[in-house]
Amino acid sequence: MLGRILARKPRATPRANALPPGERIYAIGDIHGRADCLDVLMSKIDADDGARGSAETTLVFLGDLVDRGAASRTVIERAMALTEQRPCRFLMGNHEEVFIKAWEGDIASVRLFHRIGGRETLVSYGVDPDDYDKADFATLAELLGVHVPPEHIAFLRRFEDIYQSGDYVFVHAGIRPGIPIAEQDPTEMRWIRERFLGDSRNHGAMVVHGHSIAAKVEERPNRIGIDTGAYASGRLTAVGIEGSTHWFLET
Repeated sequence: MLGRILARKPRATPRANALPPGERIYAIGDIHGRADCLDVLMSKIDADDGARGSAETTLVFLGDLVDRGAASRTVIERAMALTEQRPCRFLMGNHEEVFIKAWEGDIASVRLFHRIGGRETLVSYGVDPDDYDKADFATLAELLGVHVPPEHIAFLRRFEDIYQSGDYVFVHAGIRPGIPIAEQDPTEMRWIRERFLGDSRNHGAMVVHGHSIAAKVEERPNRIGIDTGAYASGRLTAVGIEGSTHWFLET
């Protein structure tokens, strides 16, 4: 009996999630038109990145740049400028999906756009608030087409569904548990909520996501949620990742 106990091998310690050597990532949560928060957070990221020494640094925006906050147009312009300055990956959020379809004239999407903060977005593009409030949904579709530049929509259309590096997967909302990463449905990755949030199984990688607002960062064994409700709270959050370590920055 004692011999069998002594012969048992110690249980292996799970390997920490890690990025490939030399890589550093800053993933940024849902901005929702808060250009002021984005500016502050980018200053913090730049300072943090500089203090940590040389690395191949990539910014990963987790989606929902638009709606609800007052400066969606400015956020998109800032994002477009960033792509000219440094490596960036932009993920498609459910709000970008709706915005694009509404701009294309889909009335069901215009209705949803209105319900989820579209008024603030169109006002940021120069639509008079009174004109917005008097408009029916067909007129709102026309206002979208007139006021939102095609190049902004073209930029949003290039957003990715998912980004993966090392042991980390970055998506807007989450993934369907039990389905291989390569077989995930893009629509679910933009809209899923409880089925993902409430599942504790190992997804094969650490999932970093936004979409579901929490008062503080949600750090679980299988996911890291960083949507801290910037449009209402003023707290825009990023997670920095390098090697097997990660840390948080917040406005």
